[in-house]
Amino acid sequence: MKQTIKNIDIKNKKVIIRCDFNVPLKNGQITDDTRIVKSLPTIKYALENNARIILMSHLGRVKTEEDKVKNSLEPVAKRLSELLSKPVTFINETRGATLETAIAKMQPKDIILMQNTRYEDLNGKKESGCDMDLAQYWASLGDVFINDAFGTLHRAHASNVGISTYLPSAIGLLVEQELTALSYLFNPDKPFIIILGGAKVSDKIGLIENLVSKCDKILIGGGMAFTFLKAEGFNIGTSLLDEESLTFCKEIINANPNKIILPVDVICNNNYTDEKGTIKDITELKDQDMGLDIGPKTVNIFKNNLSTAKTILWNGPLGVYEFKNYIKGTNDVLTYLTKLKAKTVLGGGDIVAAASSCQVTDKLYHISTGGGATLEFLEGKELPGLKNIKEA
Repeated sequence: MKQTIKNIDIKNKKVIIRCDFNVPLKNGQITDDTRIVKSLPTIKYALENNARIILMSHLGRVKTEEDKVKNSLEPVAKRLSELLSKPVTFINETRGATLETAIAKMQPKDIILMQNTRYEDLNGKKESGCDMDLAQYWASLGDVFINDAFGTLHRAHASNVGISTYLPSAIGLLVEQELTALSYLFNPDKPFIIILGGAKVSDKIGLIENLVSKCDKILIGGGMAFTFLKAEGFNIGTSLLDEESLTFCKEIINANPNKIILPVDVICNNNYTDEKGTIKDITELKDQDMGLDIGPKTVNIFKNNLSTAKTILWNGPLGVYEFKNYIKGTNDVLTYLTKLKAKTVLGGGDIVAAASSCQVTDKLYHISTGGGATLEFLEGKELPGLKNIKEA
């Protein structure tokens, strides 16, 4: 395990903490503060050690001046102040005299949140391109660097890889928790069941290849299920098809005929709409049918396979979760998991949002804050954001 904030001297020092405050915003209001809440243990530990805390994060993508307005971190500073019950000073810039002066005046336990690091992408993608001059400047603002942004560990940015090149560095408590929980999946208690949903098979190929030998079953729903069903020879109508992955689907089914569990029925419509659909067996789909959720028979098959599981990994919803008429499959399985004794890990992204909406996140073993980082770690890839941090 990499050294953590508890293995490095931060007492009375200026500590730069790279957080993941990439939260959803609507009309300037935060709609889900999960990532902010998850950052609190590391920030509180730094406060306990009288650190001067300098927080950094990205928010969304910044390609135009208009993007800057809608992706400001100011709402995050306000919410963080509420959660910590202490002032968080927001500095509306990523470099310059105002930021430098504010940091110079900091007292122990003061907290500053600087503006969205991706504002620097407007000037030649200096953040996402890991401009080392920018990284060195940011590093000059602190004494120690803590990377607690698990969701960006798979990216080589100036605010993670860059800064860690120049300062004594460690991971935060959130990243430690993520790495511990996800590493467990490489040698899990069995039966080990994987649930995969979402749109494209191509996004999950590495995950499937790395974990298929370690798991007992892979239950497949969501849009990606239709590419597998097409590979099996079924008519999928106008359902989502990842044509480039058809060969992979055929090969993985042939190599693991007893591990891959596909839907036997779906809820479909004749177009991509939130109008109420019709339940059909997958043998009954017509050319105009579009599958938008798994059906009740499939839900029961999934439950039966999960009933004896000791470890479960789930990535991606099982239907078009943003449509109220096509959330039932995902919600039914999520609710069922809360009744099991299995260690359930939700692998980031949309399935975490679904679990939050279904109000089950506090009843499961681990909710990953990463999307791409979670997948790449489980694929066995080295995460760039960790490479400059020493082992404990």
